[in-house]
Amino acid sequence: MKLIVSLDRDEDGVWIAECPSIPGCVSQGSTREEALENIKEAIQLCLEVRSEQGLPLTIETRQVEVYA
Repeated sequence: MKLIVSLDRDEDGVWIAECPSIPGCVSQGSTREEALENIKEAIQLCLEVRSEQGLPLTIETRQVEVYA
């Protein structure tokens, strides 16, 4: 399964990874690489839980560029 992940750095320097198409699927790491590895694990766990609960595995999301 191919999913889009957002990766941002917070004010403390921690990398936050989120998978917008899986509600509540967020992880973090002290490096980009660690955050990406952690979100992969979080995605697997979230998909397992959603499957067990009979929820849709993902929700529809779209990426849109906005110029301001």
